Amino acid sequence: MKAFIFCGGEVFPQYIKETRESGDLVIAADSGYKNARALDFPIDILVGDFDSLGDIPDGVGEVVRLPQEKDVTDAQYAVELAIKQGAGELVIIASTSGRFDHAVSLMAILEDLNARKIRAYIVNGQNRINFIRNSGHIVIRDPNFKYFSLIAADEKVKGVSVEGAKYPLKDRTITRRSQFAVSNEIVKNAALITVKKGGVYIIESRDI
Repeated sequence: MKAFIFCGGEVFPQYIKETRESGDLVIAADSGYKNARALDFPIDILVGDFDSLGDIPDGVGEVVRLPQEKDVTDAQYAVELAIKQGAGELVIIASTSGRFDHAVSLMAILEDLNARKIRAYIVNGQNRINFIRNSGHIVIRDPNFKYFSLIAADEKVKGVSVEGAKYPLKDRTITRRSQFAVSNEIVKNAALITVKKGGVYIIESRDI
């Protein structure tokens, strides 16, 4: 089962092409309710302390109210709830601007889900973020995302190769302190990214 997790902050609905299919789960975390409604997604579960959304709207399937003082963010709770409901793939629709601490927290969630072998990515219409470790990933050429970048998640990421891109790489090492794999472009139908040792964020982006 796939789960859509909607979080708060600015997203660009006109560029978000993800669609819900029968059987998918939709969870809105607090003001993520507004983003779900902007994309016309019916909400199965609404969770949060509602410090940003305020009053709980009518027409939501289930409401889980969380305390304001807690050890996890509303987004983290929503992710864990989706997994408990049986989700094996998560699409996190959330802002990557605004509260930078929340954006970094979401990226850390991708690392955790990857370690648990749960497929997940973040999208907001301007960016789409995946995370891989010691593996490969195919990035399909998408007119909504002109650029893609690799950002090292470890001190050193070894054996990095990129095929099908304007700036190819072959068995290179990238580091946290010297990022040179930014603003690449796909020149074929897709780019193949492989990593022998280490973790990288694969960030597809567009200028808005």
